[in-house]
Amino acid sequence: MHNYAVLQLHDFAIIQLNNFSKMKIQLLLGAILASPFALAQNREQTIDSVQILGRNKIKHERAEFSRHAQSTETLGVYELNRNNSAFIEQSMNTMAGVQVDKRTNLGGQRFVIRGYGNDQKFNNWGVKFYLNSVPITNADNTTILEGIDFSLINSVEVIKGPAGTMYGSGVGGVARFYMRPETQKGVTLSQKTAGGSFGLLQSATRVDAVGDDYSVMFNYSHIQSDGYRPNGSSLRNDYAFLSNFKLNPKQSLTVYASQNYSHEGTPGQIPYDSYYAGSVEGNDAYTRKNSGNKFITTRASVTHNWQMLPNLSNQTSIFYSNLDANSVSAGALGNSSNPSYGFRSVFHLKNNIDENFKNDVEFGTEYQISRSLGTSYRFTGSITVPLETTGIAGSSYGKTYNQALSFFAIDKVTYKPWDLTLIAGLSGNNTKYNREDLLAIPNLIPGHTDNSFSKTYNTVFTPHIALQKVYKEQIFNLSYSEGYNAPTSSATFIGAPINSTNENLQPERAKMWDFSVQGLLSKTRFDYQVSVFRINVKDKLTTIPTSTSTGDIYTYTANTGDQRNQGLELSLGYVYSKNNSFLKTVRPFVNWSYYDFKYTNFKTIVGRGVTVPGNYDHKTVVGVPRNKLAIGLDLDTNVGLYLNNTFTYLGDVYADFANERLVKGFTQYNAKLGYKMRFGKFDTDLYIAGNNLTSQINYTFLFLGSNINDSDKGSQFGNQQTDLNPGPNKAYFFGGLNLKYHF
Repeated sequence: MHNYAVLQLHDFAIIQLNNFSKMKIQLLLGAILASPFALAQNREQTIDSVQILGRNKIKHERAEFSRHAQSTETLGVYELNRNNSAFIEQSMNTMAGVQVDKRTNLGGQRFVIRGYGNDQKFNNWGVKFYLNSVPITNADNTTILEGIDFSLINSVEVIKGPAGTMYGSGVGGVARFYMRPETQKGVTLSQKTAGGSFGLLQSATRVDAVGDDYSVMFNYSHIQSDGYRPNGSSLRNDYAFLSNFKLNPKQSLTVYASQNYSHEGTPGQIPYDSYYAGSVEGNDAYTRKNSGNKFITTRASVTHNWQMLPNLSNQTSIFYSNLDANSVSAGALGNSSNPSYGFRSVFHLKNNIDENFKNDVEFGTEYQISRSLGTSYRFTGSITVPLETTGIAGSSYGKTYNQALSFFAIDKVTYKPWDLTLIAGLSGNNTKYNREDLLAIPNLIPGHTDNSFSKTYNTVFTPHIALQKVYKEQIFNLSYSEGYNAPTSSATFIGAPINSTNENLQPERAKMWDFSVQGLLSKTRFDYQVSVFRINVKDKLTTIPTSTSTGDIYTYTANTGDQRNQGLELSLGYVYSKNNSFLKTVRPFVNWSYYDFKYTNFKTIVGRGVTVPGNYDHKTVVGVPRNKLAIGLDLDTNVGLYLNNTFTYLGDVYADFANERLVKGFTQYNAKLGYKMRFGKFDTDLYIAGNNLTSQINYTFLFLGSNINDSDKGSQFGNQQTDLNPGPNKAYFFGGLNLKYHF
C-alpha cells in the first residue's frame, strides 16, 4: 500500500517534469519577478488563528511547515527535556525521518535525515545546520557540532529533504537550532545539577534579566563523565551570552557569543562478533595512544531585525566562528585552526493584491568564507612507541580558502477564498576552493610533490515549487524541490600517491517530490503529519579505497551512480487533559518511518575511472532501516509528579553495497520520573531517569559503504572488521535537581 502510493506520486512527478522540463527555470523566474506588490488592507485568515489545545510545539510546527512548503517537524523545550539534554541523540531519535549517531561519549554527532548523511566517518556532510538563523555549517559544507551547548537549545526545526532554494547546499535537509532568553520580566537565577552512571556530573548556572526593551542571558555549563568504555571519558566547559535589544519600535538587535572547550576520548571501533557478545571494550590501536579530540570553539553573531515598512522587513546577520582542533586517532595526529565568517540577509515582503489575493515574498543571500590551517602526521603503527610518526615526508601542512555564495527568492501567492497557495522559488549556489601546500617549498622535503590546487564549481540552480491548501485545520502540501552537494575541498583533491586534482568530480544532485499533510483533529487535541516522498539522487559521491599497480593504498572520491529513496513518514500526537482530577494530562505520541531506498545505477570505481565488473543496482542503500519507530506516553499530575516513557526501535540495516553484511536492529526503553512545583520564588524540578532499561545490545555509530572493513594497526582484533561503536548494553541512570529563583 505504501509503495503503491509512492509510485503513484512518482508517476505524477514524471508527467509534470516531462511537460515543463524545457521551461522550468523560466516559469519559476517569471513567477517570482512578475508578482505584483500592490498594497491593500484586507482581513487575512492564517494558521495562527487556530487555537492549539494539543502539544505546545504544534503551533510552531504548523507555521514552519507552511513557510517551507515541505515536510518540516519541530521539537520544543518539552520534547528536548524528555531525557538528559546533553544526550541530544535521545531526543532527536524520537522524530520520524531523523537518526542521530555519535562516535564518542558526548560528541561526534552524525545527523541522518531521510537516510542521508550516514556514510560519513567524521563530521556531518549533506545536511545544513543553523543556530539562531546563522549557519554553523562552513563553506566546505561540513559541520562539527562539538561547539554547541545542547542544554541551551529551546527548539529544533528539521526540514526534511532538499531545501536548497532557501538554504543552499544539502541533499539531506536542514536542522535549525534556537536558543532564546527568558521572556518573563525581572531577574532570575537558575542552577541545574545532575549526576549518574559512568561518573556523570553536570552543572549549569544561568542568569537572565528581562526588561521592557531588553533581555540578557549568561550561562556557564560544565559536564564530565568517565564514559562506559576504556578511554571514553568526556569533559566540556561552555560559556554563552545571548541578548535581545529593542532599539526602537521598528528595530531590534540580537547578540550571541560563546566559548566552548571539549575533550572527548575515542575508544575506537570493535568487530561484530565482540559487539553481539555484548562487549564494550576499547580498541587498543586507540587506547594505547590515548586517542581523542580536543576542541576550542569560539562563536559570535549579531542579528539586526528591521521593520522597514509596514509590509517589508529585513533580518541581517553577521557571524564569526573559529574551531581549534587537536585530534589523535589510530592512524594520525592532526592539528588545525578553522576560522569562518560571513553574513546572511533575508527580506520579507507581504502584500494584499486585492480582496481575493495576497502575496508573500522572501529573498536574500548568504555568503561565507572558511579558512583552515592544518597539519597531519601519520603514525607508523608501532606498539612500543605508539605516537611514532612516519616523518615529515609522510605528513601534510596546508592552508585552505573556501568560499560559498547563495542567493534566493521564494514567492507565495494565495487565493484567500480557497486558502490555496502557489509557492515558487529559485536559488543560485556557487562554491570555490583553494589550497596551498606549505611543504612545497623548494628543497624543504626532497622529492615532495606540490599538492596545491584550486577548484570552482559552476553555479547550481535549485528550484522549489509547491501547491498548498488549507482546509479547516488541515494543511495539504504537494512540492517539488531540488538540492545538491558540492564535493568538499578534501574530496576535490586526491592525495598521495596520486597527488592530483579530482578533475572529473561533479556535485551530486537530488530531485524530490513530497506530498505532506499536517493537521489537527478532535477539537485540535490530536495532531498528525504524514508525508509520502520520492527522492532521486544522481551522481552520488562516494569515497573509494583503492591501490596503485605497486600496491600503494589510497582513497579518493568518485561519482558512483544514482539511487532512489522513497518512503512514508508518520507522526501522531494527542493531549488529554482534565484539571479537576489527580491526573492532569496524558500525552501519547507515535512516530514511524518506512523506507524503501535502492541503488538504481550504482557502481564503485577503482583506478580513477575503471569500473568494477559487479554493480549494485536494486540493492538496498546502506545504513537505511526499513522501519524506524518511536512511541511515547507521558503522564502529568496536578500535584506536580510526571512520568515520561519512550520506546524506540531501529530496524536492521545493510552495511555494505552488496547487501551481504546485515546488522541487526535494536530497541531502547527510556523513562524519566520527576516532580515539578513552585515554592514561593523558587521553581523546582527534581527527577530521576534511566536509559536502556531493558539492557539491550545497541550501537551508537556504524561504518557503512566504502568505509567498512576498518582495521587498525596495533589493535587486538587482528584482521577482524572493526566497524561499529557499541552503546551501553546495561541500564544506566541519572538524576538531578533544577532550581530557578525569581528576584
